[in-house]
This record gives sequence, C-alpha cells and structure tokens, in this order.
Amino acid sequence: MQMKEETNNAGTSPKEGGIWGIIDRIQGDKVIWIILSILILFSIVSIFSSTTLLANEHRGTSRVDIFIDQLKIVLTGIIVIFVCYKIPYIKLFRILSKYGFAVSLVLLTCLVLDIRAVEANEAKRSLDLWVFDVHVYEVTKVAMIMYLAWAVHAFGNDSFRMVGRIAEKIPKLAFLEKPGWKLWIYIYIPILTVCVLIFAGSASSALFIGGIMVLTILAGGIKFREILKLLPLMAAALAVCIFIWAVSGGKTFKRVGTALSRTGLTEIVENVTGRPVVSVKSYNDRTILELDPDSEEFNKAVDAIRQPESAKIAIHEGGIFGKGPGGSTQKYTVALIFSDYMYSFIVEEYGLWGGILIIILYISLLARATIIVKCCDNVFAKTAVAGLSMLITGQALMHIYINLDMGLLTGQTLPLISHGKSSFLCFCVAFGIILSISKMTRAKIQKATEKAKPIGMEPDPDDPQAGLQDLEDFESGKIIQQ
Repeated sequence: MQMKEETNNAGTSPKEGGIWGIIDRIQGDKVIWIILSILILFSIVSIFSSTTLLANEHRGTSRVDIFIDQLKIVLTGIIVIFVCYKIPYIKLFRILSKYGFAVSLVLLTCLVLDIRAVEANEAKRSLDLWVFDVHVYEVTKVAMIMYLAWAVHAFGNDSFRMVGRIAEKIPKLAFLEKPGWKLWIYIYIPILTVCVLIFAGSASSALFIGGIMVLTILAGGIKFREILKLLPLMAAALAVCIFIWAVSGGKTFKRVGTALSRTGLTEIVENVTGRPVVSVKSYNDRTILELDPDSEEFNKAVDAIRQPESAKIAIHEGGIFGKGPGGSTQKYTVALIFSDYMYSFIVEEYGLWGGILIIILYISLLARATIIVKCCDNVFAKTAVAGLSMLITGQALMHIYINLDMGLLTGQTLPLISHGKSSFLCFCVAFGIILSISKMTRAKIQKATEKAKPIGMEPDPDDPQAGLQDLEDFESGKIIQQ
C-alpha cells in the first residue's frame, strides 16, 4: 500500500508551511541563528529580573519602564541584524569597512580631547551625540575588525591606492610602495594608534582590543613572524604611556593608576579601638585609612569590596539548579550586576546548568564561525568572520573569567545579554555581518554544486576514474574557486 504524505487544507506539506516553512526559508547558518535567539531571550529575561537597583537609581523609573526600554533596544538590534543580513554583496561590506579606522580615530580623538565626552565610573568612554550616547570603545571594536579585514584583503591584492598616488606625486617617497611599508602604514600604525588612544581611558580595554586586532590579522593571513615585529612596539608604547603617567603625577593616562591599584587588595578591618577602617594595599605600599563609616569615601571603599565578593556569593548560592527566575538576592548588593556581573547573576538564578549553557553558546559560535571561515574563498570575508567571532567569544570568556574572580575587573559586558545600548547594537552588527557572509558562502557552495557534473557518472566509458574527478575537485575546493 503506497503511503501518501499528509497535506493541510492548502494542499501543501506541513513542512512547507507554518513555522517549519519559515525556518526552512531562513538562509545563513541556522546554528548561529539559534545561538543569537537564545542570547537575546536570556537578555530580555535577565535584564527584567536584575534591574532592581538600576530602577532605584533612576527616580521615577520602574522596572517595567526599564524592561520596555530594553525591549526597544532588542527590537532595534533585530532590525540592525536583518539589515546587515539582507545585504547581498560582500563588496558593500568591504567598501564600508575601508572607513572603519577613520571613524574610530575621530571618535577616540573626541573622547581624549573631552569633546562632548560623558564621564561614568570615573572614566570617559562615551560621547554625547545629542540624540543618544555612544560608547566609543564598543563601536571601535567592530569598526577596527572590519577595517583590518579590508586592509588584509587589500594588502594581499596590492590594491592600496593612496600610497601609489603619493609615490607618483613625490618620487622621493617611492619607497612607501614596498610591501613592508604598506604593512606598517595600513595595518600596524592604525592598531598602535587605536590602542594608545583607548589606553588613555581604559587600560584593560586597550589590551583586550589590541589582542583581538592582532589575532584578526593573524587569521587574515599575515605571517606570524611579521606580527612579531609589532609586539615589541606595542610593549614600548605601553611603557611610554606608563612613563608619561608617572611623570605627570597621574594626571595623564589616569587609568594606569586604576589598573595598578586593582593589582592590590582593599579590605575593611578594625583598629585597636574597634573602629572600622579601610586597609588598602596598592601597587607600591599598604596604607590604613581611618574613615568615618558614614562618609562617602568609606562607602566607596566598601563598594569596591562588596561587588566582586557578592558576585562570588551569587555563584556559590546558585548551586546546580539555581534559585529560579527572580530569586536572586545579590542583585540588591551588586550595583553593576546587570552589566559587569551578569554571568554571576545568571548562575545564581539558573544554576550551574545555566552557566554551562551560556559557555556552550559562545564556544559554539566560535566553532560554527570556524566552519564558515573554511568555506570562504574571499580573504576579506574570512578575516571579518574570524575577527568578529573571536571578539564576541573572547569578550564573553573574559566576562566569565572576571565573574569567577580569576582576574582583575575590566568592565567587559556579556555580549548580547548585559545591559548597554551601544554594546548590544554593535554586537548585533557583528552577528548580522557573520550571518550575511554565511548566507553568501552557502549560496556559493550550492551554486558550485549545481554546476558540477553528477558525481559518480562516467562521461568517458573508457576512463572509469573520470567520474570520480568531480568529487576530488569539489573536496579540494577547485569547483568553488571556479
């Protein structure tokens, strides 16, 4: 008896319509789509549940108002993802990426020169652009990775036009057309410039972003022995920044002092009279500050201890199964639990399984991106996907690393989960680009497969090996390259 496939009233297969039809029509890497969806859902639920202190700090603002604001950010981010995802040509990404360094340079310069800079947590990292504030470092991360993808591609194709025009007009500068000089002008100098400008406001961000940029150009094909020439210069630039900070008495590159102070220990102790005092172990000595327990300075010192300690308590109390959504108690003591300590909050409410799930999501993103990179036949696409995936996964692992008290506080958020408008939208751009390139890569593979001769057929009866040649060409990548 021949079995017939069930059909709906419209006469179509169930898999052709409804939710399965929508999923089937989605192009791009579906695993990354799933990872993206879960991260966004975690963001919505976690922000609503962790914003008690945040709501109290904004008088007249309720948790519902903050939740609605987060929903607006999420919806805007989804629109950004789909705009990037729907871009059909890799060339458009490459053209826009060319200006990534210029955008980063302008924003960072405005920040350093205090042009419409906004101070938060004793540091200036955002610019007031009238309509909204922009976190400069978040924009710089994505912009520089895309710029370096363009630069590595242009270096491989020897398509830097500006240097050629300068050499034509000024013959004495003809040496700039040599590959070594182009590497410094278009890749190394932009990396060093961005790192120094970021270092003025955040030492940890400079080291992290600098490391991601180096890994990006390494993934793009720049030889490791060439990159080794850059590392001593980066170390020298770091030493110069510290020297300037020391000579200026801490007035220039102020975050150097902050970074050094975090290498010590601050604790609350009691003196011989039983009065609480603050014991501060800095980078050069230990001092005892007798402060009034009701003073602002004493409260700041307590906050410096309370946040990392309470974050560890949150992880400990979460156990295996967690306290359940809304059950967190440490959100009342950790002021930045919705941003810098979001992973601790997730473990407290969802337990060990929730924490492991978050790690699996970010590691899976990197694994899927690796597959996409292997399928790319374009250096720009390969470098962009590798750099953006390393940025997202690297920042997530650093955030988790800090929450587990295995390193110094850096202020890095959990991508697409922690609270933050600029951070969320910039990572949406990164995901949108990865999905768009994965869509193009998949289309190229399918097109190449359709053009190929049926595998296993023998076009020449006298040559039994001819039918297997297509398989060999496809596996070696020759078909895709054609």
